[in-house]
Amino acid sequence: MRTGSVINLKFDRPDEKLVELFRELPVANIDDALGRMSAVDQNIRPVNDVQLLGPAFTVKVAQGDNLYFHKALDLAKPGDVIVIDSMGSKDRAIFGELMAGYCRQRGIAGIITDGPIRDIDDIASYEDMSVYSNGVVPNGPYKNGPGEIGTTISFGGQVVRPGDIIAGDKDGIVVIKPEEAEELAEKVRAINEKETKIIETMKNEGTYDRPWVDETLAKLGAETIE
Repeated sequence: MRTGSVINLKFDRPDEKLVELFRELPVANIDDALGRMSAVDQNIRPVNDVQLLGPAFTVKVAQGDNLYFHKALDLAKPGDVIVIDSMGSKDRAIFGELMAGYCRQRGIAGIITDGPIRDIDDIASYEDMSVYSNGVVPNGPYKNGPGEIGTTISFGGQVVRPGDIIAGDKDGIVVIKPEEAEELAEKVRAINEKETKIIETMKNEGTYDRPWVDETLAKLGAETIE
């Protein structure tokens, strides 16, 4: 494959049942179960209030250029999350309402970019497709290339392979390897159940037992002065 001019459609998407394991699970709990090291950069924020979940359809574009995203519009499948690596550029919008609206019409689950977007008022009103970006700017993009589709990319400090599971909520986005999905989902549910019990205990008993705090402080030789 030629770097900088690649369209690779030969990759496996995870079984839908694997993806759905993470439906409604908090991203913070998913990240905890992943060792707290799988979240993308905090500057990539949700534009609207729709849960993000689906297999990654990866796109790499030149800074401020969206030629390969235009090509991806007709290649991504319903339910995909289009992940656009624009190398963190902030000068030009990678897309606006026209392209986002077309993705929405095609049943794309989400579009996430480490670049900015425009037409924010329209896109923020979407109730059926999730959108994330690193900001908003009215400057439109170039359409010259180069770029790549269906290759492994860098996105917000994380490596994203085509077919990886992408999950996001208001806390941010995490990247999940399909081969780890079943075991991971069990860990996340356990964490979520534990936290739910703690919250109920706090409500009912007004306390939150954390013996590990004093144990760790004792190891550090902490001294209390009263």
